[in-house]
Amino acid sequence: MERELLGKKFPNPDPKRRQCWSTTTVTLILFLITNTTSILLSSGAGASLVRRYEPRTVRIWDDSGALIADLNATRSALESSRAELAGLHARLGTATLLLQTLLADVVTAARVNDDQQKQTATGWWARELAGELKLAVGNVATGGEAALGHACGSFQDELEQYMDYKPGGECPSDAALEHLLMRGGCEPLPRRRCRPRSPARYVEPAPLPKSLWTMPSDSSVVWDVYHPCKNYSCLASRGFGFDLRGRREKGLWTRDDGALAYSVEAALAAKPKGTVRIGLDIGGGGGTFAARMSERGVTVVTATTNAVAPFGSFVASRGLLPIHVGPAHRLPFFDGTLDVVHAAPELMAGWMVPGDNMALEFALFDVYRVLRPGGLFWLDHFVFPGAQLNATYAPMLDRVGFRKLRWNAGRKLDGGAEKNEWYLSALLERPMT
Repeated sequence: MERELLGKKFPNPDPKRRQCWSTTTVTLILFLITNTTSILLSSGAGASLVRRYEPRTVRIWDDSGALIADLNATRSALESSRAELAGLHARLGTATLLLQTLLADVVTAARVNDDQQKQTATGWWARELAGELKLAVGNVATGGEAALGHACGSFQDELEQYMDYKPGGECPSDAALEHLLMRGGCEPLPRRRCRPRSPARYVEPAPLPKSLWTMPSDSSVVWDVYHPCKNYSCLASRGFGFDLRGRREKGLWTRDDGALAYSVEAALAAKPKGTVRIGLDIGGGGGTFAARMSERGVTVVTATTNAVAPFGSFVASRGLLPIHVGPAHRLPFFDGTLDVVHAAPELMAGWMVPGDNMALEFALFDVYRVLRPGGLFWLDHFVFPGAQLNATYAPMLDRVGFRKLRWNAGRKLDGGAEKNEWYLSALLERPMT
């Protein structure tokens, strides 16, 4: 019989496992007996004792001097035997301690194995599930469907807090807790039987295409969890990409300078007209790249997060589609389906890809996977230390298998020349074959 755990099947423990205890015990006892016998034989004590206490011919002492001498000799022999017996006793004690140590190791190993099996059977939880969390996850130990990722087992306290609500009532305002869990790899999160609070005095969004460049109403968001800004005007003043009226946001991807700044038109011109139809923007912030592509008939999904501001709500208010992609998680698209993937500098900002080169290489291979043959990967102002372009990133992109259509690198001066940081912009293609 087999048991299911988190959607996988694990075989029952080997039925011969019960025989392990008796076999081990017999082996250790034989080990003890063999060692004790060896000690006796090698020391000569056994033969000495036999010889010492062999029956002798009884004689009558003819004088008291001979009797005393014989008694003294017998006493000396007994003392010598007593010393040898003490030595044998000490050796036997050592062997007993060794046996006890081996038995303790066997017991400890068996307990650890049992704990691991119990942990496997309960989904790696520190304690038994209860309440809404147990109902949402299902009884994994008896074959219930698992609704959580494996990493959730490391966040049981936070997950229990997330699932602490009144069923049928209003959901807590816990966007920050959601982000913490998903950032830690605990996704998908379980469904909840509660209703998110609607903003007060909600206003309908503007119609397309006007909504692409219209600041949404502040009443489209519940601002409780966001600090310090409580409206879009505050966010726009902080340069988070929310200023749809400003020249900078409206000018993005409209001009090609022949160097680091590529235009949407120039990128689309790399493929036959109309063949770039759907795509993904990684680290898309407020969705301006997707808005530019939408103006040209291309549907782009914006991967963003609500970590410090309501980016997802802002993107949706513009009539665009936001999606959350957790760090180091597989992109939620079928193989070979997207025409274009655009990666902003946020590709290595921590929430999308953890800040190490191995994680980046996994992410780049995943981008390659979701692109169709001939699909475009637009790497936009990727930031890197100056010495690593030819040593690390160019060979990495070659290993992934992209073909270079455009390739531009330049110094990044806004962070200080002493940092020796550089930008890389590139238009890459997944080969047709």
